[in-house]
Amino acid sequence: MNNTPYNAVIFDLDGTLLNTLEDLANSMNRVLGQNGFPTHQTDAYRYFVGDGALELVNRALPIEKRIDSIATQCLEDFRTDYRENWKIKTAPYEGVPEMLDALKMRKVKMAILSNKPHEHTKRCVTELLPQWDFSIVLGQRNGIPRKPDPIGAFEVAEHMNIPPSEFIYLGDTDIDMKTSVTAGMFPVGALWGFRTAEELQESGAQALISHPLEILPLLVP
Repeated sequence: MNNTPYNAVIFDLDGTLLNTLEDLANSMNRVLGQNGFPTHQTDAYRYFVGDGALELVNRALPIEKRIDSIATQCLEDFRTDYRENWKIKTAPYEGVPEMLDALKMRKVKMAILSNKPHEHTKRCVTELLPQWDFSIVLGQRNGIPRKPDPIGAFEVAEHMNIPPSEFIYLGDTDIDMKTSVTAGMFPVGALWGFRTAEELQESGAQALISHPLEILPLLVP
């Protein structure tokens, strides 16, 4: 940890602020079932998600069906299903509203950086996290490398006019920790999310927290 107070937090979305796993799994399983392919237990999707929708589809498909024509059609079907069913079970994790309230009270600036498609990322935040102000909300956009490329994190820092070294980056996967490390931010792993403590530590996490409010003592070294 450096000696600079952390004045801002970048959050991942899925698995960090919102528990989206069941709706993602159900949508993908419906697509698989409609095509006669095997479905998966919800927990398997902890390792299917995180790298964008196309990677989710390819990981869920049987190995012999991972060809462009099938993946493209299943991706379209998944997007259609998920667009209609994305918030049946999805909600903020326990403790997330209290964490966001506490950060707001402390005037800590906040942003969201996700590999979920940009427009849907914004919709999730607008509909499920409407009472908090995020300086910038970014999802996956055409032509912009997705995480763990740090370009999105740098874009957030530039937009907020805050040096990367003054950010805490809170996420739940190796992708988030690698993004944070490469961007020169302070990587914090969320243990309530999709992946394990071991994965987070091996990918560069400098702190692990098991409840959202545990981020508060990290703000001032």
